[in-house]
Amino acid sequence: MLLPGDSEWQQLLRIFELMGTPTEETWPGVTKLPDWHICPQWRARPLAERCPHLSADGLDLLQGMLSLDPSTRIDALSAINHPYFDEVRRTL
Repeated sequence: MLLPGDSEWQQLLRIFELMGTPTEETWPGVTKLPDWHICPQWRARPLAERCPHLSADGLDLLQGMLSLDPSTRIDALSAINHPYFDEVRRTL
């Protein structure tokens, strides 16, 4: 399992450990969100280290899906049309 968490809070912490704790530089306005809490500060880790068998397209899709800033996160339509799924589409 990529990000094992047993609660919403634990899941967020696992995401922050991997993607880095959001800051005003990486997600403008994050500290002004109503439920924002001071969190441990982690630096982003390369996804390729955590998912070494994932292709470059797979890593790009995962990066887009795990983007902390909602304004830069991949939307559902873009995700299903991502090149990662090209091979699956060719077999249909």
